[in-house]
Amino acid sequence: MKRSKRIYMLLGILVVACIATFALIRFEEHKEKIRSSEEIILEIPSDTVEALSWEYESKTLSFHKEDDWIYDEDDEFPVDQEKIQWLLGIFEQFGVSFIIEDVEDYGQYGLDDPICRIDITTTDQSYEILLGNYSEMDQQRYVSIGDGNVYLVKDDPLNYYDIEIKDVIDNDETPIFDNVKEIVFSGAESYRIIYEEDSENSYRDDDVYFAQLSGKSLPLDTSRVEKYLRNVRYTDLTDYVTYKVKAEELQKYGLDNPELTLTVNYIAENEEGEGVDETFVLHVSRDPEERDNSVDEEEITAYARIGNSKIIYQISSDDYKNLIAASYNSLRHLEVLPAKFEDVYQIDITLEGKNYTISSEKKGEERIYYYNEEEIDIGDFKYFLEGLEVESFTDERPKHSLEIGLTVYLDMEKEPKIKIDLYRYDGTHCLAMVDRNPVFLVKRPSVVDLIEAVHSIVLN
Repeated sequence: MKRSKRIYMLLGILVVACIATFALIRFEEHKEKIRSSEEIILEIPSDTVEALSWEYESKTLSFHKEDDWIYDEDDEFPVDQEKIQWLLGIFEQFGVSFIIEDVEDYGQYGLDDPICRIDITTTDQSYEILLGNYSEMDQQRYVSIGDGNVYLVKDDPLNYYDIEIKDVIDNDETPIFDNVKEIVFSGAESYRIIYEEDSENSYRDDDVYFAQLSGKSLPLDTSRVEKYLRNVRYTDLTDYVTYKVKAEELQKYGLDNPELTLTVNYIAENEEGEGVDETFVLHVSRDPEERDNSVDEEEITAYARIGNSKIIYQISSDDYKNLIAASYNSLRHLEVLPAKFEDVYQIDITLEGKNYTISSEKKGEERIYYYNEEEIDIGDFKYFLEGLEVESFTDERPKHSLEIGLTVYLDMEKEPKIKIDLYRYDGTHCLAMVDRNPVFLVKRPSVVDLIEAVHSIVLN
């Protein structure tokens, strides 16, 4: 009895071994059917496609083409036509790197339950493209097109189709403002800026933007204006809240009466390389409820709209703050000296009840400065004068004593002169007046540094 049991056990072991050996042989045979290839397995011309849909992470997006591509769920949705062409472009010549033939188990490649299914319909054929697992070893995706094979592809379609409907919207575009003629603000700010080269309204050659205020043309800091225009250019207009706003709905976003409207008139280049006049309009508003309740938070809810577009975008707090900072004070020069020091040929100084004069002469491209006819090192004085910058703007008149007064003469046509008076304001600040107009509060330590630079010259 025991002997027969042993025989049966041995037979059982033998059967299991045979099955395992057979499976191993079959597995080895199966492995041998994997081969490398540079074959093109799909060639689908984009202009022949009539419908495109894909399902990924339980979401399905589908589009069909009439004259243009249309979103199946809402024909009012503004589809980015180039985006659809980009999605189809991968299959115009879809190549592989490995072919696995006569597949028996699609599950091991993740293709029995694919993570993404792409359906393409052309004028005469339909295609179903399944995306399976990602091979970490090969850094490639397993793909099936329904021909019995599995493919490994380097150009992973999921890199294209892992998107949401917001990624397919035809967002409004903000141009590059290379040749600005005029900037007009209305709403919270109400004035305009003109572009003018070689203006008589500035002591600096590189001042080309001028604010038109109270009948005056006031120079602005070119770098600050261009930074503002870059902020406009790079405002993130991708997070839409509606793409079919109606006039009566604008109030919901505060855009029936925008907090700020910016109009840029500029010159663009057409296809023939000719300059053409263009206009860009941007409306910005904070959420009406926040604004009415005077909520002052770091995280601001704000919206933007380009021209008469039907798309309303929610913009970030930072973008809102950058756009709303459009005042004259936000864009003007911060330096107390409204000229380049290189153009200064004489400085009259009033300090502690005494008057001093620094003169100069030009030797070639270099300007040599003198006090009492002796050559001086102007370096520290120049450094501290140029370093006087605004802490805040003010309309206050001086109430305390004069710390230091300067009259700066410029080597320019009509030999203009600029009067700069720095008055004590408090222990922290001085009040700066330029040509007898109160302008800045500046840091008092900076004024003290300037005074010490004068002392080192006149007392040396």
